[in-house]
Amino acid sequence: MTQQGVRWSADQVLALAPDTASRKAGSKLGAAGPWSEAGCSEEGAVWGLCKGSGSTPYRTVVDLTGSAGPVYKCSCPSRKFPCKHALGLLLLWAGGHGAVPSGQAPDWAGQWLAARGERTARERSDGAAGPASGAADPRAALRRAERRAERISAGVTELEQRLADLLRGGLAPAEQAGYGLWEETAARMVDAQAPGLAGRVRELGAVPSSGPGWPVRLLEECALLHLLGQGWLGRERLPESLSATVRSRVGLPVAADGPAVRDRWLVLAQYDTEDARLTTRRIWLHGAGSGRTALLLSYGAAGRAPELALPVGLALEADVASYPGAGQPRAALGERFAPPAPTRVRPPGVTTAQAAARYGAALRDDPWVESVPVTLAEVVPIPDGESWQLADAASDSALPVTRAARARPGLWRLVALSGGAPVTVFGECGHRGFTPLTAWPQGEGGMVTLC
Repeated sequence: MTQQGVRWSADQVLALAPDTASRKAGSKLGAAGPWSEAGCSEEGAVWGLCKGSGSTPYRTVVDLTGSAGPVYKCSCPSRKFPCKHALGLLLLWAGGHGAVPSGQAPDWAGQWLAARGERTARERSDGAAGPASGAADPRAALRRAERRAERISAGVTELEQRLADLLRGGLAPAEQAGYGLWEETAARMVDAQAPGLAGRVRELGAVPSSGPGWPVRLLEECALLHLLGQGWLGRERLPESLSATVRSRVGLPVAADGPAVRDRWLVLAQYDTEDARLTTRRIWLHGAGSGRTALLLSYGAAGRAPELALPVGLALEADVASYPGAGQPRAALGERFAPPAPTRVRPPGVTTAQAAARYGAALRDDPWVESVPVTLAEVVPIPDGESWQLADAASDSALPVTRAARARPGLWRLVALSGGAPVTVFGECGHRGFTPLTAWPQGEGGMVTLC
């Protein structure tokens, strides 16, 4: 819509769904039957009335120009964002101009959109004015930071002792101890205000049940924890970029203080991971002009989708600022200057050998990095026994597909897209292999999401 007449695809709309159930329910509402008075504006809003089980239809309106992604308003009682009615409305809008024509917003939608516009203007004005002088006491902030650093140091010292006790007694008892041993240690790290350490400690509990070879993997993870602990205790002797990485890995909050880069950012991929406490959304961007790949992270409480959602396959002109740390791709989305729109941009690809080398180089800057973003050029998915590989079309090198990716239907979508021919694939390359997230066929074909 946006520049106007440019509408999203159904896949781009469904990528906003907070879960599978919402995706299915929204798809059922993507037809004209339950909708009335649907319309859209040149400024980037969509609205409509959806017939429900009651006598009064649900009022649904979506603002597509929000700086953190689309913003939704619906009179239904759902606590999901977007709800199935918002998804259905966007699917109806994406299907063509007939069902959702351009026009003037009705009063109920116009009032909400006007209030949003006023609020956005105030936020921009407040941001331009800067923080009020004297709003924070820098001395008090410094004292709080020092006290937290002392607590973290005490927690790291305790963790080091527990790791030493584990290795002294041997790894075999860890299999019988189960999660209890690690949950207790993780709780101690939470008390020490080191949530990053707590998260890594909790992951150790799953290693003994991860199959053959678990003692080696447990030892590797313990070694990385030990390295992180030593990095924290000796952070003042580290280069500033590596020290920033250590602080971030331990769990200290950091601000995106890098210079803002204005670019047309292609939304490469978006996917969620969940645990008992948190839903984490990862959104990968590629800058058409800068050539930079950036990672946006957004969080939601357990069972709730994060607020930030961007349509995969479209590009948005926006500012993106980087977080500190050596080789860190994480960034923060700043001001958006235009709503998402289609683009022909594709990130440049590399060979599988170059991808592995890129991950190796990243490990020098950040020994705790799990994977790096990579676009593979001209690879073919091929079976390898019970596994799969992405093989270079012009050489004999290949990367194994990770176990997590093999369990997703996206792998079969990739195989079907390839049909034995080379494809371009974006994903994450790490020590477990390559996780495909997005692919393009040869020629001018459009992007296909795999996650």
